[in-house]
Amino acid sequence: MTASPFWTIFDRRVVGPLACNCYTVGDPVTKQAVIIDPGDDADAIAGAAASAGVSVTAIVATHAHFDHIVAAQRLRELTGAPFYLHPDDSFLLGWMQDSGRLFLGVELPPPPEVDLGAEEGDGLTAGSLELEVLHTPGHSPGSISLIAPGAVFSGDTLFSGSIGRTDLPGGDPHLLVGSITAKLFLLPEDLVVYPGHGPPTSLGAERRDNPWVGGGS
Repeated sequence: MTASPFWTIFDRRVVGPLACNCYTVGDPVTKQAVIIDPGDDADAIAGAAASAGVSVTAIVATHAHFDHIVAAQRLRELTGAPFYLHPDDSFLLGWMQDSGRLFLGVELPPPPEVDLGAEEGDGLTAGSLELEVLHTPGHSPGSISLIAPGAVFSGDTLFSGSIGRTDLPGGDPHLLVGSITAKLFLLPEDLVVYPGHGPPTSLGAERRDNPWVGGGS
């Protein structure tokens, strides 16, 4: 699926029991890519990249809930790429295995090793593509969104017709609404929103129609 003349979504797959969207995005010429939200199925994600001839330059989670990071450590080992996470979500790594028991009744692997922080204004590069980090806390303290030309990967901050939950450790409903209305909604309304769960949407559609934060809220 081509998202722009300058960058491509090489692979989008729904992974794990909570149906997380994992995206492999990058430069179609250099075949370099960033993996966003590796929530499960590390071997399948790495295999799809290898089949497309893609070299992974970075792995990043929009936040540290287990359904977005379970495959990160394995992908670090398979690709040699560093794993990025906002430092404010570091405390959630210690909760990863407990949350797997609580929500799924299963034993998850240990949390991934974080190589580098992903903070406001940072850029993750893959060839000519640079993903700009926007700190959008609320779903978790360290939640980020990633801005690409014509698109934003919103993690669990903003969904089609909905917003992220705030009843988990570190969640804050006021911060979440502020992240959406005072940060995401200041971006161009024609940006396509690729969320952490569910179908794509646009900032314009959510600004207009989202019942939680849109014009009718």
